[in-house]
Amino acid sequence: MMEQRAGSNGPPRWRGATAIAVLLLSGATAGLARAATSGTSDVTLAATATVEIQINDASVTLTPGQSDYESGFVVAEGAAGIAVQVRSNSSTGMVLSLKSVDGTPGIAVDDIAFKTQTVAGGSGSTISSYTTLTGSDQDIWTTDEEQPTFQVVDTDIRVSDLWTYLDIGGGGTTSYTTTLTYTVTVQ
Repeated sequence: MMEQRAGSNGPPRWRGATAIAVLLLSGATAGLARAATSGTSDVTLAATATVEIQINDASVTLTPGQSDYESGFVVAEGAAGIAVQVRSNSSTGMVLSLKSVDGTPGIAVDDIAFKTQTVAGGSGSTISSYTTLTGSDQDIWTTDEEQPTFQVVDTDIRVSDLWTYLDIGGGGTTSYTTTLTYTVTVQ
């Protein structure tokens, strides 16, 4: 038991020590309480309609056999053709077009025909039967909806008029090359 001093009306000593400890502790925690306020900031992404193309088959060689010479043409279809991947973030879709210009020595543009068996996206369109290639862009495949993941579009190629392509060196092989140019645009 704590003793009280004579003539003192104050609390016993232990109460004073407790009061000092409480004051010290409350002072130590007073620094932890802070005034707070907040604000906001908007982050905006201004998305622009964009397209991308990847040519999977940068080169295709058609080697006609006897039956091709007899029929007058040689084809590279399906997996043997040209695979192109396209994608777009445009909600209105995209257009894949194809053109060529004569090479030297090259395959005459009007001896090359193309088509695709790849189904169009949405209400888009395709060239699904062989069409003669030209030097101007021709729409081979379209979609009227977004295509954020790559869509593979296979191009089947047919080269005709085989008898006009001579083996210039005689007894070997002469290569004739024409470059096809694919373009993908936002629709």
